[in-house]
Amino acid sequence: RELHYDELCLFLLLGLFNPVVDGLRGLQQASELEKVQQRLKVRRVSLGSLSEASRVFDAELLKPILEELGGQLLPLGRDGRLADIPETLTLVDGTLLSALPLLIRAMWLKEQTGSGLVKWRLHTHFEVDRFVPTRMDVTPDGGGENDERAVLERTLERDRLYVMDRGYAKFALFNRIVKEQSSYVCRLRDNSAYEILEERPLTEADRAAGILSDQLVRFPNGKADARPDHPIRLVCIRTTPHTSRRKSGGGSTGPGSDGVLRIATNLLDVPAEIIGLIYRYRWTIELFFRFFKQILGCRHLYFHSQDGIELQAYCAIIACMLLCLWTGRKPTKRTYEMVCYYFLGLASEAELLAHLEKLKRHVADQSRT
Repeated sequence: RELHYDELCLFLLLGLFNPVVDGLRGLQQASELEKVQQRLKVRRVSLGSLSEASRVFDAELLKPILEELGGQLLPLGRDGRLADIPETLTLVDGTLLSALPLLIRAMWLKEQTGSGLVKWRLHTHFEVDRFVPTRMDVTPDGGGENDERAVLERTLERDRLYVMDRGYAKFALFNRIVKEQSSYVCRLRDNSAYEILEERPLTEADRAAGILSDQLVRFPNGKADARPDHPIRLVCIRTTPHTSRRKSGGGSTGPGSDGVLRIATNLLDVPAEIIGLIYRYRWTIELFFRFFKQILGCRHLYFHSQDGIELQAYCAIIACMLLCLWTGRKPTKRTYEMVCYYFLGLASEAELLAHLEKLKRHVADQSRT
């Protein structure tokens, strides 16, 4: 029945680097293996101790480790076209994870809502230059204080350029970002109502990048205290129109588009083509979510409580940071597989180190060219 905090983190990291493990029972079984005990310097642990850990250990204690690892990470390189952007390019988004709850709660939800699933949202801040998430906040999916905009408003930092999708479009949030001495690039909804104050000329580079217009605008609708308190620039970009369609299993493919991306920003002196480039980087966080859920296996949740999910999420961030530190580049599926082979005993330590050294040489060659 003895389980220490560091041992739990080791087991969670083992599960993240082992695609065979998809639950606490798998971790408990792994703890009985002699090689696991020798390599991780752990003892056999009971299923009850693993389950109870999420209610005993405080996930907040992992944040200093994230900060320490984050301080060791060097920028992996920035697009030369963004050299004049002094702020840290930070992508903001949330992803939903569904977990099968405890039996009693599942029965209650089934009776009340007809669903036995609990959905959690991971509110993520992702730094493009270092290709790692620097913050994850876990909340039950819902409105009010758990709304993605409200969570971001509570976690704003100075000297950052927040890149957001239309779900974050809220003038009060824009005002808070500017008040924190940061900037934003955010897509607006297609039906946004505004008045044009100034039409700015487009360059050939802007037109080649698909820029349709570059304007200073004002938004007259809404309550006075919720209107923008700073100049807003609207950059419209040509895109492929599409309609929203229903999925076979329920839900939809997302809102439709009329073929125009409406990007709001408080960056008034940055070329319009660069504003479009900055927003294009927003898709980087979607690639990370795919790596997070599909490759690291975070689609399978070990715990059903908020603190337990935070434990798993923070350990997953640590795993991503370790991959970046080991390789000096973005975490890839091939490197993840090599680490998994090592833990499974299919690759030797020398073969793993040779793989990492090969990646470092590749990064060095790229930097010279």
